[in-house]
Amino acid sequence: MATLICGSMAYDTIMVFPDHFRNHILPEQIHILNVSFMVPEMRREFGGTAGNIGYNMKLLGEEPAIMATVGHDFTPYRERLERLGLRATHVRELHDQFTAQAFITTDMADNQITAFHPGAMSFAHLNRIPDAPDATLGIVSPDGRQGMVEHCRDFAAAGIPYVFDPGQGLPMFSGEDLEQLMDGAAALTVNDYEARVVEQKTGRSTESIAEKLGAVIVTRGAEGSSVYTREGRIDVAAARAERVADPTGCGDAFRAGLLYGMARRWEWRRSARLASVMGAIKIAHRGGQNHRPSREQIAATLRETFDETL
Repeated sequence: MATLICGSMAYDTIMVFPDHFRNHILPEQIHILNVSFMVPEMRREFGGTAGNIGYNMKLLGEEPAIMATVGHDFTPYRERLERLGLRATHVRELHDQFTAQAFITTDMADNQITAFHPGAMSFAHLNRIPDAPDATLGIVSPDGRQGMVEHCRDFAAAGIPYVFDPGQGLPMFSGEDLEQLMDGAAALTVNDYEARVVEQKTGRSTESIAEKLGAVIVTRGAEGSSVYTREGRIDVAAARAERVADPTGCGDAFRAGLLYGMARRWEWRRSARLASVMGAIKIAHRGGQNHRPSREQIAATLRETFDETL
C-alpha cells in the first residue's frame, strides 16, 4: 500500500542580484531589452512538486512512491532519493532530455525574473498509473499537460482516490478540461488565487465543486486554510512559524500533511491542521527540501499548536 505522487521533479537555480532591476532597465527601451546581471550569490536546490511532496511525506514517516519523468542530468537527485530512502521505481529517465529546471534571479526588492525549462516533464504521459499496482491513494500535481490528464483519468478508472492539485498548471486547462480532471477526484487543492481562477473557468462556485468532489482545500498563506465540504466550511488557522525565510515549497509541504491524514481517514479538520504545521515548518527554511524536523518534532508541534496527535 502506498501513496503515489505524480508531479514534477526539478532543479531550482536561484541567483541573487545585489541591486534593483529598476536601476538597470530603461522603460523607454523595453522593446529592445538587452541586459545582464552580475549575480555573486547562487544556490541550486532540489525541487519539483513530486520531489517536495515526497520529501515531506518521508519526514512524516511515510513510504510514498514518486512518479515523474527526468533527464540525463538526474544523477545527483537520484542519489539524494536513495539517501533519503524515497522510492524512485516510477521515476523514468529520458536520456535525450534535461530534468525540468527553473532559473530564478531575485533583486533586493524581492522582484524575480524566472526562466523555466520543462524538459523531461513534458513526457510525463509515458508513465502509467497501472504500473504502480500497490497505490491506494494518489495526487496529481503540476506536470506535463498530457500526463496530468492521463493520470487523473487512470486514477479514476482504477477507483483510486486522488487529490487534484493543478497549481501552476492551471493556465494549460479550460473550464471543460478542469471538469474532466476533477471528475473522480476525492479533493481539489488550490490557493486562494487559484480557487478564483477555477471558479472563473468552470463557472462554478467553490462550494458547488465541493458538493461534487467531497472537499476543496483552499490555502490562504498567513490567514490559514479553508476546507469546503458537503457539510460546510472548515477554517483552520495557520501554524506559527519560527521565522519566514522562503515560501518556496510551502504548498507542497501542506499537501503532504493532507495526504498523510487522508491515508489514515482522518476528518478534514485534523488533516488540515497537520498540513498547516508542515507548511509552517517549511517556511522557516530556504528551498523546498532543506527543513529536517524529526517525526517526533512534528508531532510535538502539532500537539502544542492544535492539541492533535500525529
